[in-house]
Amino acid sequence: MGDRGEQQDRVALLPHPKRPGFLMAVLADGMGGHTGGGMAADQVVIKAQQNFEAYGPADETPQDLLRSIIDEAHVVVKLTRFTSEQDPHSTACVLLFQPGRVDWAYSGDSRIYHFRGERLISVTSDHSFVNELVRQGRITAEAALTHPQRNVLLGCLGAERPPQIDFGGTAPLQDQDVFLLCSDGLWAYFSDAELGGVLAAHPPRAAAEILIQRARERARGGGDNCSLVIVKLVERKAEKKPAPPVAAGRPGSPPPRA
Repeated sequence: MGDRGEQQDRVALLPHPKRPGFLMAVLADGMGGHTGGGMAADQVVIKAQQNFEAYGPADETPQDLLRSIIDEAHVVVKLTRFTSEQDPHSTACVLLFQPGRVDWAYSGDSRIYHFRGERLISVTSDHSFVNELVRQGRITAEAALTHPQRNVLLGCLGAERPPQIDFGGTAPLQDQDVFLLCSDGLWAYFSDAELGGVLAAHPPRAAAEILIQRARERARGGGDNCSLVIVKLVERKAEKKPAPPVAAGRPGSPPPRA
């Protein structure tokens, strides 16, 4: 979604084909001219699906899997520069859900938020020039939103240098944990508190529609593509066993025969 003529963001939710309770969430924000960014973002989703399907927890750590997805997608994106006139790049956010825990990795300025109810538990730190200025105390977070170099990345897929990759995770998981992956075309228009409030008050589909609508309204027709993935954990209630059948009969009638 968004107001640009071409959608170069990609998102995916990938259940594991053989392991119940294993799920991967992916978001990539492509950059690089006409079709180039979309092609780069495609490679993130393709590698995520391929490597996730081959994942064996006994043979590979979650961090190994997540690193391999981003590193291998980076190599493929770089190779496309030799077969086309484009200069494709992409961010990457990848979450791995396993029973009782979640692990993630990212590169670039697409973000991963973890809320518990309305409360922000964690958010990734952008690999961007303006975020480095904020970290050093040279500008405020508010000033970063309108800084002329706010789109300059210090790490992404497809650049000359290997991508900067940071990791995170949490365990155990709790009821009402919410994980939001989103591109800068969305998060740039919201405070953490507003995001948490919308995610806590609405189911994922409705929350996604509200956030995208507000982002587009606030961009006033000049916004970037805005994409997101929302995963909300809800504790499964124990199913009640049905009551044993009761034989019905008229008063005074003999009990039914077995």
